[in-house]
Amino acid sequence: MTKKLLNKTSRAYSIFALLVLLVSAPFFYIATEELYIDDADEALILRKNEFLKYFASSLKESDIPVWNSFNRDVKIKDPTPVLKDTLFYSVYFDSLSKEDEPYRELNARILIEGKPYTLSARINLVETEDLIKSVAILFFIIILLLLLGLLIINRKWSQNLWKPFYETLYQIEKFEIDKSIKPDFPKTDVEEFTRLNHSLERLIEKNTLIYQSQREFIENAAHELQTPLAVFQAKIDMLIQSGEFTAQQYQILNSLNDAIARLNRLNKNLLLLSKIENDSYQEKQNVSLTKIIKNLLDFFTEQASANNIKIKTELREHSTVFANPVLIEILISNLFLNAIRHNVKNGHIEVTLTEDTLSFSNTGENKALDVDKIFIRFSKSNPSEHGNGLGLAIIKKIVELNHWEITYSFDNFLHTFQIKLK
Repeated sequence: MTKKLLNKTSRAYSIFALLVLLVSAPFFYIATEELYIDDADEALILRKNEFLKYFASSLKESDIPVWNSFNRDVKIKDPTPVLKDTLFYSVYFDSLSKEDEPYRELNARILIEGKPYTLSARINLVETEDLIKSVAILFFIIILLLLLGLLIINRKWSQNLWKPFYETLYQIEKFEIDKSIKPDFPKTDVEEFTRLNHSLERLIEKNTLIYQSQREFIENAAHELQTPLAVFQAKIDMLIQSGEFTAQQYQILNSLNDAIARLNRLNKNLLLLSKIENDSYQEKQNVSLTKIIKNLLDFFTEQASANNIKIKTELREHSTVFANPVLIEILISNLFLNAIRHNVKNGHIEVTLTEDTLSFSNTGENKALDVDKIFIRFSKSNPSEHGNGLGLAIIKKIVELNHWEITYSFDNFLHTFQIKLK
C-alpha cells in the first residue's frame, strides 16, 4: 500500500515533535520544581535576614512565647546543634485541612539577649506544587497547540510547495506518445522541480521524435511493399495456372502463395495501425453493433465450420455506439478471427452483446494466456501459429481510440475478451 510523500513527511515531523515533547516534559517539570525550591529557599533566607535586622536586637527572652503565638511559620526554638543555616524538607499536620502537608524549612542559629536560640522558618509547598502542576499543564497545552499548528502549517505549506510536482505528475500520467498534445509543465521557482520539468521535456521531445520516425518508417515501408507484394502474388497465381507441376513443385508453390498471403495481411495490418495512430478515421456516427455482427456472422460461420466450430450469439437488439463504422467492422472481424484461429476442432464460440458490453468467448488451449503480452504487437502465445500477432493489437488500439476498456479472462475452459462500451 503506497502513501503520499506529503503524508510521510508530515508523519515524520509529528513523530519527531511528539518524541521531543515526551523527552522534554520531565526535564521541564524537574527544572521548574528546582526553580521554585530555589525561590522558596531565597524567601526563607530573606525572612531570617529580616528577623535579624528588625526584631533580633529588640526581642527579649520573655517575648519569645508571645512571638511564637503570633507567628505561625516563623518560630523561635530552643537551641539545636546547628552551626550553619540548614535547609530541608519537612512534613506537618495541618489542623485546618486535617492532613499532612509538605514544607520547606530553614533552621538558623540566632542570639537573643546573648543566648543562643534556633530560628525555624518554613514555607508550605502545597501552593508550590499546585503552581508547578499548573505550569506543567500550561506547558503541555502550549506544546500541543504548537504541535497542532506545526502540522496544519506544515501540511498547508507542503501542499503549496509540492503543488508543481503533483501537476507535473498529472501531466505525465495523461501524456500519450502517439498523441500530438505535449504536456504543459507548470512554472516553479524550486530548482529541483525546474530541473525535473526540463529533463522530462527533453526526454519527451526525444522519444516523440523517435516514435514519429518509427511510425513514418512503418507506414512508408508498408506502402512501398504493397506494389511488389501485389506483383509477386499475381506472378505466383499466373505460374500456378500456367501448367502442370509435380507434387513437390506444387507444394513449394503453395508454400510461397501462403507466405505471400501472410505478408499481404501483415502489410495491411501495419498500414491499418499506422492510419489509426494518425487519426485517419476521425469520422464518427451512430453504428449498430447488432447489425454489423449479424452481417459478418454468415461469413465467419462458414470459416468456423471448416473445423466444426459452432458460433452461438446472444445479441441485444438496437445496440449502438458512436464510432467510426469502418473501425467497428474491423474490430468485430478481428474478434471473430481471433476466436476461430485460436480455437480447437469441435469447439465453440459465444458472442454476447448487452447494452454496455461486448464479449467473445471461445474454447482453446486449456490454460490462461499471458495478460501482459496478449495485446503487444507481434506477440504470439504459440510461435508456430500462422497469425502475425497484430490482431489483438489492432483490437486494443480501436478500443483505446473510442475510450473503451478491454479485459481478458479464462474461466470454465473459455477464453473471454470483454469490451466495456461505456
